[in-house]
Amino acid sequence: MSEQSPPEDARAECADALPGHADALPEYAERVLDVAERIPPGRVMTYGDVAEWLEDGGPRQVGRVMALYGGAVPWWRVVRADGVLLPGHELRALAHYRAEGTPLKQAASSAEGHLPRLDMRRARWDGGAGAEDHI
Repeated sequence: MSEQSPPEDARAECADALPGHADALPEYAERVLDVAERIPPGRVMTYGDVAEWLEDGGPRQVGRVMALYGGAVPWWRVVRADGVLLPGHELRALAHYRAEGTPLKQAASSAEGHLPRLDMRRARWDGGAGAEDHI
């Protein structure tokens, strides 16, 4: 089974992970995860883009959902607006970006760790093609 196709019960397990939030957060989390799954390979959306597309919440809420539940979806496609790779997960994300052909900008030799950034101008997805059943 691919990383993009988690078992059907994976999200149900995630929904029970936060006691006391069984009503509000799991529904929002499900919507955020649905958006992450719709992002085509080689493209990204920012946390703010996802919130704007959902017309609900903000970048911090989306980031929180991705931090808690994002492992069940292509988490590397929901990113920071500045194109910096997710701290602590840079190498795993970079492997996904390279495999999917996501546009990257080479790091300057003075950049810490010499890790590239996402080329947001070219990699950013607006939710257009393939998003016909908008949530």
